[in-house]
Amino acid sequence: MPNAAYDIYHRHRLTVAEYYRMAEVGILSPEARVELIEGEIIDMPPIGSLHAGTVKYLTNRLTYAVRDIAIVSTQDPIFLDVHSEPQPDIALLRPRADFYRTTHPTITDVLLVVEVADTTLAYDTQIKLPLYAHHHISEV
Repeated sequence: MPNAAYDIYHRHRLTVAEYYRMAEVGILSPEARVELIEGEIIDMPPIGSLHAGTVKYLTNRLTYAVRDIAIVSTQDPIFLDVHSEPQPDIALLRPRADFYRTTHPTITDVLLVVEVADTTLAYDTQIKLPLYAHHHISEV
Protein backbone atom coordinates (compact mmCIF):
# COMPACT_ATOMS: atom_id res chain seq x y z
CA MET A 1 0.00 0.00 0.00
CA PRO A 2 1.43 3.42 -0.90
CA ASN A 3 2.52 5.59 1.98
CA ALA A 4 0.77 8.96 1.58
CA ALA A 5 3.34 10.77 3.73
CA TYR A 6 6.20 9.41 1.62
CA ASP A 7 4.43 10.06 -1.69
CA ILE A 8 4.32 13.84 -1.14
CA TYR A 9 8.13 13.99 -1.06
CA HIS A 10 10.29 13.68 -4.12
CA ARG A 11 13.91 12.66 -4.22
CA HIS A 12 16.36 15.12 -5.67
CA ARG A 13 18.12 13.24 -8.44
CA LEU A 14 21.60 14.51 -9.14
CA THR A 15 22.67 15.25 -12.67
CA VAL A 16 26.00 14.17 -14.11
CA ALA A 17 27.07 17.84 -14.06
CA GLU A 18 26.22 18.14 -10.34
CA TYR A 19 28.02 14.86 -9.65
CA TYR A 20 31.20 16.16 -11.31
CA ARG A 21 30.87 19.48 -9.51
CA MET A 22 30.74 17.62 -6.18
CA ALA A 23 34.05 15.99 -7.07
CA GLU A 24 35.57 19.30 -8.21
CA VAL A 25 34.83 21.03 -4.90
CA GLY A 26 35.93 18.08 -2.78
CA ILE A 27 32.58 16.72 -1.60
CA LEU A 28 33.49 13.48 -3.36
CA SER A 29 37.04 12.36 -2.81
CA PRO A 30 39.15 11.59 -5.90
CA GLU A 31 39.64 8.11 -4.42
CA ALA A 32 35.90 7.54 -3.91
CA ARG A 33 34.64 4.38 -5.60
CA VAL A 34 31.23 5.61 -6.65
CA GLU A 35 29.09 5.83 -9.75
CA LEU A 36 25.97 7.82 -10.63
CA ILE A 37 22.95 5.62 -11.33
CA GLU A 38 19.52 7.17 -11.95
CA GLY A 39 20.59 10.33 -10.12
CA GLU A 40 21.88 8.54 -7.03
CA ILE A 41 25.50 8.17 -5.97
CA ILE A 42 26.15 4.49 -5.45
CA ASP A 43 29.10 3.28 -3.37
CA MET A 44 30.99 0.51 -5.09
CA PRO A 45 32.69 -2.19 -3.05
CA PRO A 46 36.49 -2.46 -2.91
CA ILE A 47 38.00 -4.40 -5.77
CA GLY A 48 39.13 -7.83 -4.57
CA SER A 49 41.91 -9.90 -6.15
CA LEU A 50 39.52 -12.26 -7.97
CA HIS A 51 37.61 -9.36 -9.51
CA ALA A 52 40.75 -7.42 -10.43
CA GLY A 53 42.44 -10.47 -11.93
CA THR A 54 39.37 -11.36 -13.96
CA VAL A 55 39.09 -7.82 -15.33
CA LYS A 56 42.80 -7.84 -16.24
CA TYR A 57 42.50 -11.22 -17.94
CA LEU A 58 39.43 -10.19 -19.96
CA THR A 59 41.01 -6.85 -20.86
CA ASN A 60 44.11 -8.66 -22.13
CA ARG A 61 42.11 -11.16 -24.18
CA LEU A 62 39.75 -8.57 -25.63
CA THR A 63 42.57 -6.18 -26.51
CA TYR A 64 44.28 -8.98 -28.43
CA ALA A 65 41.03 -10.08 -30.10
CA VAL A 66 39.77 -6.68 -31.28
CA ARG A 67 43.11 -5.04 -32.05
CA ASP A 68 42.24 -1.81 -33.89
CA ILE A 69 38.54 -2.47 -34.54
CA ALA A 70 37.47 -1.33 -31.06
CA ILE A 71 38.83 0.44 -28.00
CA VAL A 72 38.89 -1.61 -24.80
CA SER A 73 37.83 0.60 -21.89
CA THR A 74 38.41 -0.60 -18.33
CA GLN A 75 36.36 0.74 -15.41
CA ASP A 76 35.70 4.06 -17.13
CA PRO A 77 32.46 6.08 -17.22
CA ILE A 78 29.84 5.83 -19.95
CA PHE A 79 27.39 8.71 -20.22
CA LEU A 80 23.91 7.20 -20.55
CA ASP A 81 21.76 10.25 -19.79
CA VAL A 82 21.71 13.34 -17.60
CA HIS A 83 21.22 11.18 -14.47
CA SER A 84 23.35 8.08 -15.14
CA GLU A 85 27.02 7.52 -15.77
CA PRO A 86 27.93 3.95 -14.77
CA GLN A 87 31.48 2.63 -14.79
CA PRO A 88 31.34 -0.88 -16.25
CA ASP A 89 34.28 -3.17 -15.64
CA ILE A 90 34.97 -3.38 -19.37
CA ALA A 91 33.44 -1.79 -22.44
CA LEU A 92 34.26 -2.19 -26.09
CA LEU A 93 33.91 1.18 -27.78
CA ARG A 94 33.77 2.36 -31.36
CA PRO A 95 37.22 3.60 -32.37
CA ARG A 96 37.74 7.33 -32.14
CA ALA A 97 40.89 9.24 -33.06
CA ASP A 98 41.00 11.07 -29.72
CA PHE A 99 40.45 7.86 -27.67
CA TYR A 100 37.64 9.72 -25.86
CA ARG A 101 39.95 12.36 -24.40
CA THR A 102 37.41 15.14 -24.98
CA THR A 103 34.21 13.42 -23.80
CA HIS A 104 33.20 10.19 -22.16
CA PRO A 105 31.65 7.61 -24.46
CA THR A 106 27.89 7.71 -24.90
CA ILE A 107 25.32 5.06 -25.79
CA THR A 108 26.10 5.17 -29.51
CA ASP A 109 29.81 4.52 -28.84
CA VAL A 110 29.27 1.28 -26.90
CA LEU A 111 29.61 -2.06 -28.68
CA LEU A 112 29.74 -4.27 -25.57
CA VAL A 113 29.61 -3.87 -21.80
CA VAL A 114 31.05 -6.43 -19.38
CA GLU A 115 30.30 -6.43 -15.67
CA VAL A 116 32.40 -8.82 -13.57
CA ALA A 117 30.08 -9.77 -10.74
CA ASP A 118 31.73 -11.72 -7.96
CA THR A 119 30.32 -9.78 -5.00
CA THR A 120 27.91 -7.52 -6.95
CA LEU A 121 25.77 -10.04 -8.83
CA ALA A 122 22.43 -8.82 -7.46
CA TYR A 123 23.28 -5.15 -8.09
CA ASP A 124 24.59 -5.84 -11.57
CA THR A 125 21.66 -8.04 -12.65
CA GLN A 126 18.86 -6.09 -10.96
CA ILE A 127 20.06 -2.51 -11.41
CA LYS A 128 22.80 -2.12 -14.01
CA LEU A 129 21.72 -4.62 -16.66
CA PRO A 130 18.17 -3.20 -16.86
CA LEU A 131 19.70 0.29 -17.00
CA TYR A 132 21.86 -0.71 -19.97
CA ALA A 133 18.85 -2.35 -21.63
CA HIS A 134 16.72 0.77 -21.05
CA HIS A 135 19.37 2.74 -22.94
CA HIS A 136 19.48 0.20 -25.78
CA ILE A 137 22.88 -1.25 -25.02
CA SER A 138 22.04 -4.75 -26.14
CA GLU A 139 25.39 -6.50 -25.73
CA VAL A 140 26.06 -6.95 -22.02
